[in-house]
Amino acid sequence: MCKVLGISRQTYYYKEKAMPSEAKLEEFIESILNKSRKNYGTRKLVSNYTKVHFRAVKTTVNDSPNKNILNRNFSNKRPLEAIVTDLTYVRIGKAWHYICLLLDLYNREIIGYTYGNKTDAHLVRQAFARIRYSLKHVEIFHTNRGKEFDNQTIDQILETFDIERSLSRKGSPHDNAVAESTYKSTKVEFVYPNHFQTLKELEIQLFDCVHWWNNFCLHSSLNYEPPVFSPYER
Repeated sequence: MCKVLGISRQTYYYKEKAMPSEAKLEEFIESILNKSRKNYGTRKLVSNYTKVHFRAVKTTVNDSPNKNILNRNFSNKRPLEAIVTDLTYVRIGKAWHYICLLLDLYNREIIGYTYGNKTDAHLVRQAFARIRYSLKHVEIFHTNRGKEFDNQTIDQILETFDIERSLSRKGSPHDNAVAESTYKSTKVEFVYPNHFQTLKELEIQLFDCVHWWNNFCLHSSLNYEPPVFSPYER
């Protein structure tokens, strides 16, 4: 029959494969976007909310003799061998508040976090209080030279659990690059897209943000796995 009709036998046996409709494809892509809290897509780190700016308060330089023990060694760590932190700001209504996150360098997990209206030792201490792992296993606590980190209150925590302090060098943000990167992501993906009116609202959404970061956020340093998929014993 193919010979009579003058067509190729391959044409006769060809069966067109069903292709997904454009609507179904858009629905699938949208579901991925929503599951990632609208963070994954073209130009992942782009903020739509940049109108409100924070004015940093200038502080005096901390001349603490403590050295940079970490020395930019951010990888190949054991569980809780080194934790790092920093602070970032968030607007609640018309007032500025602050967020403190504590990260385990081993798997980039946020192991402690808190928020408050002051950048002081109490804010950092509350973040320590949320850590569900034994602080006896923490070896190094690395931060910048902010006085909210290097003070008597935090000294007591570190001395109690025999944790060694490590400070970035003056004017060297790259000494705390992992914390800096995490806070940049937090601002772009959590702070900028949201408008918080109450502390309770911030509390609920910050809990959700930390949960997403630890359980679903893909990290290039972890072969694009979330922190909790890097199994180990504490």
